[in-house]
Amino acid sequence: MNILVTGSTGQVGFELQRQLSLLGRVLAPSRHSLDLLDARAVDAWLAQHRPDLIVNAAAYTAVDRAEREPALARRLNAELPAQLARHAKRHDLCLVHYSSDYVYSGRGDTPWREDATPAPLNVYGQTKLEGDLAIQQSGCQHLIFRTSWVYSAYGRNFMKTLLRLALEREQLAVVADQVGVPTPARLIARVTAQALSLRLASGLYHLAPRGETSWHGVAQAILRFADSQGVAMTLAPDAVMPVPTTGYPTPASRPLNSRLCLDKLEAALRTPLPDWEAQLALTLGEYLSHPTGARLREPMEHS
Repeated sequence: MNILVTGSTGQVGFELQRQLSLLGRVLAPSRHSLDLLDARAVDAWLAQHRPDLIVNAAAYTAVDRAEREPALARRLNAELPAQLARHAKRHDLCLVHYSSDYVYSGRGDTPWREDATPAPLNVYGQTKLEGDLAIQQSGCQHLIFRTSWVYSAYGRNFMKTLLRLALEREQLAVVADQVGVPTPARLIARVTAQALSLRLASGLYHLAPRGETSWHGVAQAILRFADSQGVAMTLAPDAVMPVPTTGYPTPASRPLNSRLCLDKLEAALRTPLPDWEAQLALTLGEYLSHPTGARLREPMEHS
């Protein structure tokens, strides 16, 4: 089976290549060999390589910049998924796609269910919703996984930015009233492979670890674990100050409630999803075991 993975250099795409290689031959074209912004190039690539499964991990994820570049965000987040869905329908293929908690309004304090009415607050969320709807309306076989706060041991993300700042600063303010859960790209890829192996019913699923926290809570958990692993930091967990969203204005509005109900996916997989703190420890441990992350550890004393 030939499996197309778009966005292969991103956090999720990188992990998908590792996981999906167990299911078939992964085709992961680079930006130079496939320009996803060019619809004609995408059609030509699909016609030439004829994948048996399409896994779309490509996305425009610069939330604030999307407010200035709506056309670019719409091409990658809405038009590309629609194009891939049309191809999947025409050739009777399955399309796997990744969506976002940002399609919801962020109101309230209960977890969002898959049948909740979307109400995006920004261009990024609106274009992600447009992509979801295009796939659903295409009639193709599909698995749409809505997830939240993605991070990994690779690429740019909150975890790695925080560790860098922890080496430079003695105090830091982090938003404390946006509540959700950080989701490692490794978990997303593993569940994707599991879902494909189990032949999950076509539809929309929420995919995230169990539990909930704020960005402030995530920051403190990262620093506590890093400290336990010997990372030499000038920033202590207790020196991370909580601030409200209003105290950290950004061009794009953020949802305050990003909790996702996981019941549907857990029932389909017939197993509970793991806890977010355990997943954070695994991912941070993986990062600290690599040469770049290992340099953050304190040097061992020699007797």
